[in-house]
Amino acid sequence: RFCKSLIQIRDRHSDVVQTMAQGILELKESRNGAIEPSTELSIQYFLDRLYMSRISIRMLINQHTILFGDIPQTGRHIGSIDPLCDPHMVVRDAYDNARFLCDQYYLASPELEVIEHNEIDKGNPIKIVYVPSHLYHMLFELFKNSMRAVMEHHGTENDVPPIKVTIVKGKEDICVKMSDQGGGIPRSQVDQLFKYMYSTAPQPPKSKTDLPLVPLAGYGYGLPISRLYARYFHGDLVLFSCEGYGSDAIIYLKAFSDEANELLPIFNKTSTRFYKATVPTGDWSNQNSDMNSKQMNAQTRRSGFLGTNTS
Repeated sequence: RFCKSLIQIRDRHSDVVQTMAQGILELKESRNGAIEPSTELSIQYFLDRLYMSRISIRMLINQHTILFGDIPQTGRHIGSIDPLCDPHMVVRDAYDNARFLCDQYYLASPELEVIEHNEIDKGNPIKIVYVPSHLYHMLFELFKNSMRAVMEHHGTENDVPPIKVTIVKGKEDICVKMSDQGGGIPRSQVDQLFKYMYSTAPQPPKSKTDLPLVPLAGYGYGLPISRLYARYFHGDLVLFSCEGYGSDAIIYLKAFSDEANELLPIFNKTSTRFYKATVPTGDWSNQNSDMNSKQMNAQTRRSGFLGTNTS
């Protein structure tokens, strides 16, 4: 009975991300896209914490319902955790599904090249204790972005360059780097890609029920949510772009499971003060410079997930 209640709670809130994303779009429309920096910063801070809490709650619900539910558990998985997760297999799975969408839309898709380098256990495949669905979510979003960039940058060329994925295991981290030749983006836009109020895709069309026909397409939620999944177990997701050539995306995962404890937001007076704080004024000659951007981001680093930057 308790498991059924948990499943009902999970299903009842299954469309929270989509609903909140639609709300953000409506807010932007009502303001004609002119949102004050302080308001945007507060929204970013709030949504980061909301979605990180949601990831954690769903993780707990899934663990309990899988371990103690009516469906008998088989295989090596411990709930939704795979103690021998193979990143290479997850990469292939995410690529195949993203390629299916790419083929449907562009009638073609870039090939995949995977390189695996195990610096610790040379010659052995890389394994990690992780939640495969979390890693799949991150990779699927990155593949969709890379495929779209490659196909639109190279147009009708017969041979589009492949997407290269490098999986490396070091002493502390397992890194999954995805490299494409999709033309890249200007350096000034890289930080914008992780904001919920920014999207490079067209706004999603609506159906008669007022819901988008393609869930989360054009919302700009793919990268921000993916970075939260990476940070949930003290990893990270970073982007590097070479405008005119392509982009690199790197997913960092903890190599040791005892270091991959969950990262959760704290709700106290300190977090409340964030919404009342004013946006700091830049004190460099160019208000759009990197120095001013770092200064603005410092405000977010002072509070958030147990002292970790959330912006």
